[in-house]
Amino acid sequence: MLKKLPNPIDRHVGSRVRMQRMLAGISQEKLGEALGLTFQQVQKYEKGTNRISASRLQQIAKMLGVPVAFFFEGAPTGDVAAGGFADAAATTYVADFLSTSEGVQLSKAFVRIKNPRVRRRVIDLVEALADESGETT
Repeated sequence: MLKKLPNPIDRHVGSRVRMQRMLAGISQEKLGEALGLTFQQVQKYEKGTNRISASRLQQIAKMLGVPVAFFFEGAPTGDVAAGGFADAAATTYVADFLSTSEGVQLSKAFVRIKNPRVRRRVIDLVEALADESGETT
């Protein structure tokens, strides 16, 4: 029997929950405790495996200090935008990046760099490393 794939919107909302939770420095366990859930349930929400009810999403939004609409920003609509697939891909990879601990760490550290020249050098370094590994921007 084939495994049912999560709905793209449920996955998107879950990834936004994960991103905001990580940016706030809250563990899955702490979020689960505050919601009266296990960390495994939070994991399922974040992966989009389990759908988040409207009331639960309202609780999560309040706890993470964002409006409910935040979780739907950039959500797939099924419509092809005037900009085409490139626009959707651009927002998807950024959200995916910020859903990782490395992405959150790098983002937090980068914004603490005040010197614009140093920031530019960091970008140049990361691009050079990506080019070296065969990645292109």
